[in-house]
Amino acid sequence: MVTIPGRFNGPEHSGNGGYVCGLLAAEVTTEGPVTAMLRQPPPLDVPLAWEHAGDEVRLETHGGAIIGTAGPGAFERDPLPFPDADTVAAGLASYPGFASHPFDRCFTCGTAREEGDGLRLFTGPVGSDRTAGPWHVHPGLAEHGVVPDAVVWAALDCPGGWAADFSAQTMVLGRMTAQLEQGVDLDEHLHASGRLDDRQGRKFLTSTALHRPDGTLVGRSEQVWIEVDAALFA
Repeated sequence: MVTIPGRFNGPEHSGNGGYVCGLLAAEVTTEGPVTAMLRQPPPLDVPLAWEHAGDEVRLETHGGAIIGTAGPGAFERDPLPFPDADTVAAGLASYPGFASHPFDRCFTCGTAREEGDGLRLFTGPVGSDRTAGPWHVHPGLAEHGVVPDAVVWAALDCPGGWAADFSAQTMVLGRMTAQLEQGVDLDEHLHASGRLDDRQGRKFLTSTALHRPDGTLVGRSEQVWIEVDAALFA
């Protein structure tokens, strides 16, 4: 049994894609990357149920509708290179969400969230296909003194969406393969980055990463974003 608290939203009335994928990943017991898929917008503040079948886990409503699934995954591309301090500063300064944001209360990248409530992780373009920005790991994100892995998955989420450019089309996360290499400490300052790798019709393939300032890779992901009608989330 699990309930996604309203705090962890992406669009106003549904769960943050990266956070929910991270919840799913936590139920997978195998080592290595995990692939999580979202089948429908995750409801907030509603009791949901886990179903395990071998290496796969499903998150379902009590009526049996599948919200998402997860199981062992594999990466298809190399990790993103480390973005230095000048690059993340430039990405923060160019963040499109300051001017126009489809989901300004998103837990990860929403400009309407206060520090410690949301991540306030703002990644702007630093080239034709790259985004970057800083992430301050606020102590308000801790649960029992540690940063939950699902919160780090959330931090790996939106830098990919902005690389595909939320300001040009409304998108939601459909699939995310991720692996956390190290834990995240409170009050850390990390470097986030994203890259648009390909577009296939309404699908956008992206990659993201989190690094420490010394270049150490903390975590990485590969994603599939789906273009949707903005009216669905009005």
